[in-house]
Amino acid sequence: MNRRFLASLVLGLGMAGTSALTGALTPGVKLAQDQAPFQLETMIPQRFGAWQLDPSVVPLTPDPEQQGMLKKLYDQTLSRTYIDAAGRRVMLSIAYGGDQSKALQLHLPEVCYVAQGFQLVRDGAGSLATHHGALPVKRLVARQGQRNEPITYWITIGDKATRSGIEQKLRRLAYGLSGEIPDGMLVRVSSIAVDDTRAYALQDQFVAELLASLDAPSRARLIGASDPVPAGQGSGSAGQQPLQREAQQDSQQQAQQAMEQKTR
Repeated sequence: MNRRFLASLVLGLGMAGTSALTGALTPGVKLAQDQAPFQLETMIPQRFGAWQLDPSVVPLTPDPEQQGMLKKLYDQTLSRTYIDAAGRRVMLSIAYGGDQSKALQLHLPEVCYVAQGFQLVRDGAGSLATHHGALPVKRLVARQGQRNEPITYWITIGDKATRSGIEQKLRRLAYGLSGEIPDGMLVRVSSIAVDDTRAYALQDQFVAELLASLDAPSRARLIGASDPVPAGQGSGSAGQQPLQREAQQDSQQQAQQAMEQKTR
């Protein structure tokens, strides 16, 4: 056996092994197929807390070219503007895609706003405190002429909320190694305001009231959960997430302690 033949054989075996490994690591099971169907239009209420729908203001919409691309990325989108009794407005945009493989990834606000002529004057990481845990968010400020738009957004990949960038990629990689293709949700809230700090505080309040208005399965869609929403348990279900179970256990313990003190 000459050296040239041996080298060709080794090379061929190596290529075959790489091909087999690539095929084995290519995710093929879509998690969305095992989840209960839902519709953003009905899942997100038009009125909650201090907020109600304001149909007179339409959030920023992509240009026709971007809209064509977004239709390939997302299965559902929702864009609304809400207003409170003080006349303060918050814009809400949600996009859901059942396939967050490498070919179909969430279209980030950093890209969307810049593509429409905005200047990104702030791009940082933050944390949004809720009764259901801290949300890892991105805080942006997009500016175009006299329009100053502070933005808060987060991404939910599978059953976990995360920030865009390396955290998002690691989440997708973890699912890919297990042979699964996760779904993804991008939730963006923004407002037109000069004072960025006040705008972020208002957005945090808006998000807190929105989450409080949702049932557990719907809330899990937006911010993730340790346990995915099972099929057949859609909007309106009384299923509990781990954080809620812990809160219930704490309440039961406190009640038991109060009873013990009364009997002493």
